[in-house]
Amino acid sequence: MAHTFLLEIGLEEMPAHVVTPSIKQLVQKTRKYLKEQRISFDDITPFSTPRRLAIQISGLADKQPDIDKEVKGPAKKIALDKDGNWSKAAQGFTRGQGVTVDDITFKELKGTDYVYVEKHIAGQSVETVLAGLKDVVTGMTFPTMMKWGSYHFEYIRPIKWLVALLDDKVIPFQILDIKTDRQTRGHRFLGKTIVLKNATDYEDALTKQFVVADAKKRKSEIKTQIEQIASDNNWVIKLNPDLLEEVTNLVEWPTAFTGSFDEKYLTIPDEVLITSMRDHQRFFYVLDQDGKLLPHFVSVRNGNADHIQNVVAGNERVLAARLSDAMFFYQEDQKLTIDDYVEKLKSVSFHDKISTMYEKMQRVAVIAANLGQKLGLTDAQIKDVVRAAHIYKFDLVTGMVGEFAELQGVMGEKYALLNGENPVVAQAIREHYMPISADGDLPESTVGAVLAIADKLDSILTFFAAGMIPSGSNDPYALRRQATGIVRIVRTNKWHLDQEMVDAAIDAETSANVAPDLDQKAQVKAVGGFLKDRIKVTLLGEKVKHDVVDAVIGGPNTDLLDNFTIAQVLSDHQNDDDFKGTIEALTRVLRIAQKADKSKVTAVDTSLFDNDSEPKLKAAVDNVAQQASELDIPAYYNVLAALKPVINDYFDATMVMAKDEKVKNNRLSQLSQLSDLILRMGDLNQLIVK
Repeated sequence: MAHTFLLEIGLEEMPAHVVTPSIKQLVQKTRKYLKEQRISFDDITPFSTPRRLAIQISGLADKQPDIDKEVKGPAKKIALDKDGNWSKAAQGFTRGQGVTVDDITFKELKGTDYVYVEKHIAGQSVETVLAGLKDVVTGMTFPTMMKWGSYHFEYIRPIKWLVALLDDKVIPFQILDIKTDRQTRGHRFLGKTIVLKNATDYEDALTKQFVVADAKKRKSEIKTQIEQIASDNNWVIKLNPDLLEEVTNLVEWPTAFTGSFDEKYLTIPDEVLITSMRDHQRFFYVLDQDGKLLPHFVSVRNGNADHIQNVVAGNERVLAARLSDAMFFYQEDQKLTIDDYVEKLKSVSFHDKISTMYEKMQRVAVIAANLGQKLGLTDAQIKDVVRAAHIYKFDLVTGMVGEFAELQGVMGEKYALLNGENPVVAQAIREHYMPISADGDLPESTVGAVLAIADKLDSILTFFAAGMIPSGSNDPYALRRQATGIVRIVRTNKWHLDQEMVDAAIDAETSANVAPDLDQKAQVKAVGGFLKDRIKVTLLGEKVKHDVVDAVIGGPNTDLLDNFTIAQVLSDHQNDDDFKGTIEALTRVLRIAQKADKSKVTAVDTSLFDNDSEPKLKAAVDNVAQQASELDIPAYYNVLAALKPVINDYFDATMVMAKDEKVKNNRLSQLSQLSDLILRMGDLNQLIVK
């Protein structure tokens, strides 16, 4: 007979962002537990609201299957004493397995006889197994934990009730002072306590008590209600997925409603209004058919439509107060110029171990100009990026950003335009923060992209030089995110950024007398490795094979774009018929070249050649060296691959480690030259070829 089991953890209201990952965790842990316990089932249906995490398991078997298994014991020489009687070791072994010495047989294993017994393990009932879900519940982890009462137990929120119902039977277990029962609770204000007769009654019973327990259905209901409001009013309402998810996890019985605000606030930039509504109040903003912001909003109540006008009025008052503050800051901010704000930054710390924010802008201006020249920007673009760099942090000391920190950069763009700045400069001010997450949007403008790189590079260099290097999971200044941003921008724009460019930027700072009182030069290599590590994370996330990633990251090529291209080229060629032979030839050169004493590596002396393969290899290597700077990575790989027959002929005809010291060093010098050329493609020794 197949059974249905219901487990519900009743809680005080959880933070909305925790609900979805928590119910996923409960499902995953339960699925794993049942698999380990050998209990078959058909499916697990999740239910979640701010006050409950629940699962309904259908198609459960009556019991675990019985198991007959052979268990190995001690060696025969240990199991029998010198008189041939069973030793204490044999008796203890059989007793522990629930059998007797009469059940012992001997079997040979690798030349030695061992004791074996056949053991029958009766399957436990499903009731017994399900009681063990207590450990699944208490073993859950959350981003924040709390204690309550006098207990030491920690959980996301205090547990208020537990339901554990197998069909119509309560499965008994207890967490702290809460015992499992068949009672659940309806909506906090609209519903009542429910006594469940059967596990299958759960969803319908809660619906009658104003709880939509299925989060997917609740989200769908919210979406339908808002779309109906939009249709009735001829509005456009963009259902931001993150906000929709959050609102879904804030309510148990959703009722969407509309509210309004004074049209005078429409003079404030849309971004301020949207931030106030969406991020601060969890409202959906409203547009007309032309995409223009309207003085209305849509929100979702946790309850029914009774007295909804009181709810509307309350939400309108809260929003009006916030918008009134925004209007005040917006008007006050315009009383000062950008130069006034920049002057204020002279007393704002970037970090007390590094510099002021003003000094950071001075450094970034030099770095951005240097990068702009190296990356081939026009004179006009370089002029714009330098201007942007000299002012791009000014909005940090405005009243608006002080109140709405998430609008930094956005208000910089708005105020820059109001102050008559070039739109390219204003756009770069907004874009320099991008990407704001690992996979966030990137700067669209070239000037914004260069400013973003310069800003992030300065932060990483100075924090490293000040000894604040991320370790483990500790990264308080989000340097990994900034490094990922640099890597993504470089890759998207197909720019070549390498260690030499970083060195040049630091030199330019020193020449301009804006360098910090820190040894940045000493950290260039470490910063390069830090950026390469972000490339590694990116490539592994894109399912590039581990050996290819190791080859790329292990090589000496510091050009970020080259690293991505090398990974692509090696991946593309891995299935070539001659890939194995090519890599074996190239790695043979790498391995032998490692034996060279670097102090004895010199120009190749052709007078020391003693077979035809040596001048042929030299001619081929010279040809590659002459072309190297002009070839892109795909073409460069092909040129190296073409060396395979020449390399193989060389090794067939030449004993590199000759007895004559001069001859040996000459040959190692030749291979070292070729090795350096090969290493542009990474440490190919890391590749696994079959």
